[in-house]
Amino acid sequence: MTKTDKGDGMAGVPTGDDLAAMLATGFDKVIGLSFTELTPDRVRATWTVTPELLQPWGIVHGGVHCAVIESVASAAGSVWLGDRGHVVGVNNSTDFIRACRSGVLRAEALPIHRGRTQQLWVVVVTDENDRQIARGQVRLQNITDTAAIGN
Repeated sequence: MTKTDKGDGMAGVPTGDDLAAMLATGFDKVIGLSFTELTPDRVRATWTVTPELLQPWGIVHGGVHCAVIESVASAAGSVWLGDRGHVVGVNNSTDFIRACRSGVLRAEALPIHRGRTQQLWVVVVTDENDRQIARGQVRLQNITDTAAIGN
């Protein structure tokens, strides 16, 4: 993986295409989430609505929106925190604004608060016509003792 150390606190943290490839695994890969911008101040991602992402009534399942919002906020928080540790979500509050059945959706995460122990990010999901589909806030805990995560 490509590493960077530009005096920006990001030493040892994958950047650019390497970071995007790392994030395109697991559940994010399953739902087709593709990160298009990864900076400490903004993260953007896109995904295409597929039949597998719909609930039985033919609209995108709310859990998909929650998951995307969590993933994009977590990626943003991770990029900002850099090599100081990892982040874990401790709260996700997502509002569903407009139903969506098809197309390409975009998510953008912007910081509300970034502190020593926690971060708060807002994520807005829009469709191809720039209409808001969902909006969420994710509170992240900054974990510096990364070996303790999951124990």
